[in-house]
Amino acid sequence: MDDQNKNLILATALSFLVILVWFVLFPPEEPQAQAPTVTTAADGTAVLPPAAQDTGVAIPSLAVTPEQSRAQALGSTQRIDIETPRLEGSISLTGGRLDDLALKDYNETLEDDSPIVTLLSPVGGADAYYALYGWAPGGDLGFDQVPGAATAWQVERGTTLTPTSPVTIRWDNGAGLIFRRTFEIDEDYMFTVSQSVENTGTVEARMAPYGIVARHGQPDTVNFFILHEGVVRKSDGTLSEVDYDDMTDLDVLPREGAQADVQEVAGNGWIGFTDKYWMTTLIPGDGQPFTSVTKYVASADIYQTEARLPTMSIAPGTSAEVSTKLFAGAKEWEAIRSYQNDKNVEGFVDSIDWGWFYFLTKPIFVALHWLNLMIGNMGWAIIALTFGIKAILLPLAFKSYVSMAKMKELQPEMEKIKERAGDNREKLQKEMMELYKTEKVNPASGCLPILLQIPIFFSLYKVIFVTIELRHAAWFGPFRDLSAPDPTSIINLYGLLPNAAPNPESFMALIFIGILPLLLGISMWFQQKLNPAPTDPTQQMIFAWLPWVFMFMLGGFASGLVVYWIANNTITFMQQYAIMRSQGYTPDLWGNIKGGFKKTPKDATANANKKPKGK
Repeated sequence: MDDQNKNLILATALSFLVILVWFVLFPPEEPQAQAPTVTTAADGTAVLPPAAQDTGVAIPSLAVTPEQSRAQALGSTQRIDIETPRLEGSISLTGGRLDDLALKDYNETLEDDSPIVTLLSPVGGADAYYALYGWAPGGDLGFDQVPGAATAWQVERGTTLTPTSPVTIRWDNGAGLIFRRTFEIDEDYMFTVSQSVENTGTVEARMAPYGIVARHGQPDTVNFFILHEGVVRKSDGTLSEVDYDDMTDLDVLPREGAQADVQEVAGNGWIGFTDKYWMTTLIPGDGQPFTSVTKYVASADIYQTEARLPTMSIAPGTSAEVSTKLFAGAKEWEAIRSYQNDKNVEGFVDSIDWGWFYFLTKPIFVALHWLNLMIGNMGWAIIALTFGIKAILLPLAFKSYVSMAKMKELQPEMEKIKERAGDNREKLQKEMMELYKTEKVNPASGCLPILLQIPIFFSLYKVIFVTIELRHAAWFGPFRDLSAPDPTSIINLYGLLPNAAPNPESFMALIFIGILPLLLGISMWFQQKLNPAPTDPTQQMIFAWLPWVFMFMLGGFASGLVVYWIANNTITFMQQYAIMRSQGYTPDLWGNIKGGFKKTPKDATANANKKPKGK
């Protein structure tokens, strides 16, 4: 490999190193929570001002009650239980809210006594997060004549919501309108909510059905710039994302009574909140036009998404019904894809944050997911994926290593050219190019596989970081979560003792690194030794330190990513050694290793840049 090639590789490696250092030293700032300003009613309840729809129909106000424990908040209202193979929770008869939901298949941590993940929580408790449905009054109707956030519903059918037994609640407004709401749930995470109104009066009633997903206060987030957390919505094929911080910067719309972004959807769309692994999304029917609203109510610090359906007219003696869906659960690729393909939820797979390199992250994840299903172990699936990627890139790697082998063969001739050219850079470059042309050698071809590895690396990092399939995915022994940093260190004898390793976010973790980062550094060092050290002392020093710098830098990354990097280095080493030998050049591995330990005399570096006298 000539100096030009080494400079390009060095520049690529250093650029990658700079990006990693920037991530560590300059993480995104923590969001500053805003102190809510609320209006207090006579009973001590803080109420939001009503927001007006563009159609002139108002959405009812939401209330902020004094905070209490979750158990107290759940016990303050009558409830209908939810029990499915994957979910448990309840529906509040006050407002008919879906505000209590937990995911049976997922625990908060890997500890044996860890509680299952809680997704939705009731108003009155900490971190209230819920779905609310209702009808916005139109015409001569008032808020007291349609069901709202505080309406006391009665059970009409069913006692427990299961995949085989829907439940229906009923409310009579006492003025000729009878409202019903039916909840259904499938085996996974999709609710179907049907709202109906029966007009037994003598005058026509106008109203608009709606669905709301609301969060009281900004939730705790991962707060890492490669991950989106906040509003995610699809509007007629266009995906848009709004972070919680950006919601507070939305324009104030007077008719909304809050900061809001309103979009009209012609026929296909959905809107909701996404966390790293969980999501709650309102999904109107296929082909159903609706108004998609992202809203922040600063007076009560409530983040809100809304799906407002068109106004309906219900003549006396008739009834009307509308059904919408609600996804509330884990962002599992198979479940979300089935809803997209089988339930016509257009573009639902895009709710997973694939990032800018989606054209790489999607196929990488699909391949990794398939390999995991075949092998039954995510760690070995990552290694198998590495073999697959290296096989795809093998033609390029072959050309690269053949070119490098030919460059080695041309080394004596190149040295002669350098001697003839002396300080004449133009003559040197011209003769070098003629030599490359004559011997049909491309000196830059050795860098292409390295450059291609960078987007693949970042795409795999994205997959490991954001997809729930990697969460708590075990490999073997102490490696019980490949989405988390290496849990081993010298403190626990690299997993042989039950002691915990240093906290990944602490400075100690940068020093007492795990076994995987150590193997990464060693594999990178061996890969370097396939080629002699650069003649330039500065380059020689940088290349000597590079494996160990990367070892410490990647020590805090997800262990699954480090497994990929180790496998990649190992396969690359074997490929390069075999291909170069097949071209008649045998790398002097042992000689290069010994040469790396030889100390350069102090005067050698000083004299290296001295020009001969008379030059």
